[in-house]
Amino acid sequence: MLEDAMLFSLSANKELSKAIAKKLGISLSECKSERFPSGEMIVEPIPSVRGKQCFIVQSTCPPVNDNLMETLIFIDALKRASAKEINVIVPYFGYARQDRKAQPRQPITASLVAKLFVTAGAHRVVTINLHAAQIQGFFDCLVDDVTVVPLLGKYILRREGLNFENAVVVSPDHGGVNRARILAEMFDTPIAIIDKRRNSRREPECMNIIGDVSGKDCYMVDDIIDTARSCYIGANALRKAGAKSVKLLAVHPVLSDPAYDLIKEGCFDEIVVTDSIPLPERFVKLGNIQVVSLCDTLADVITRIYTNDPLSDVLK
Repeated sequence: MLEDAMLFSLSANKELSKAIAKKLGISLSECKSERFPSGEMIVEPIPSVRGKQCFIVQSTCPPVNDNLMETLIFIDALKRASAKEINVIVPYFGYARQDRKAQPRQPITASLVAKLFVTAGAHRVVTINLHAAQIQGFFDCLVDDVTVVPLLGKYILRREGLNFENAVVVSPDHGGVNRARILAEMFDTPIAIIDKRRNSRREPECMNIIGDVSGKDCYMVDDIIDTARSCYIGANALRKAGAKSVKLLAVHPVLSDPAYDLIKEGCFDEIVVTDSIPLPERFVKLGNIQVVSLCDTLADVITRIYTNDPLSDVLK
């Protein structure tokens, strides 16, 4: 079906790329990535890409700068090898939280990275749940941001049925209310909001909980779980307010330290994430983290791009 298409996997998402290729019924095209003694890298396709529609799967997750540079170099290689179209599938877009000047002399690094993608030669970038939707405006190429919060919701619905009479969806802050509303509409439940602020040391503090969580099964939903401090503080606040259980649904499992130690304490009954970033083995062994694959969603996106069909159904 995808006769003139080539799917490449760089370093960050090998297993997800293999699953996408299997779903599409094609083989991953070979590429070579090497490092010189100086630390510089060279990345190049093995087969000819002349006149081909190319798809690259690569998250710019930790090690962020290595994965980002590898992606930019490979885009440049495809462009110089006369690829017809270069589509970059970025399940997790690093630097997305630097999307504005929060202080007078700070950079807007998300804009810089977007410009680097375009300068390297990307014709289209596909992202999953950008931290801020307006980042799409930083790109001077085609860009599609796909939300997979409904995918997480469907996972819960398939497993637990329609019994959500005692449930409430929780946003960990005011900025995540739209994500929470998507899930609440699927579950037909009310919403609660954790009123959070950061102290002088930039540490999150829970000031109040807006909504009734006493005796409820709480489903907290967020786009990123990084150090897990905010979610940890929110989960403990929910339990102090009488929550019966606390489950976390997060799209991107960045999981920087001290996330492991905080999660290990057992503040969450369960955590559900996607494979936008590979889950480290030590987190797998905790036993309470479930992974929902983006394979079907991204395979659908690639197929629709290739056939020039609308992405509207996927974007919803």
